[in-house]
Amino acid sequence: MPNIIYVEADGSRHEVELEEQMNLMEGATMNLVPGVEGMCGGVASCATCHCYIDEPFLSKLPAQGPQELEMLKTAKGRKDNSRLGCQVLVTWEMEGMEVHLPEEQGQEPLS
Repeated sequence: MPNIIYVEADGSRHEVELEEQMNLMEGATMNLVPGVEGMCGGVASCATCHCYIDEPFLSKLPAQGPQELEMLKTAKGRKDNSRLGCQVLVTWEMEGMEVHLPEEQGQEPLS
């Protein structure tokens, strides 16, 4: 099983072993990684599994779908390398990948 390293905003690191085809949100919540809530259960409707993926791993992931792109538009702390963890399935290519977590999860308030 691939090892994934979740890195909290304060630098705390959590290395977990995840089964292939599990998504990053499930892996974090099942292993009690702080900073990942996964409130919607993985249907890309809440941005509480928002994370940052570093190159070279970002280029190994499938492209974002339209629902993920729409949700990320409202995610707090969005960056160019933002993804929703619920939409990223674990593969062996991700062995050793660091998944960085934002200081705050969820959506920006509507103005």
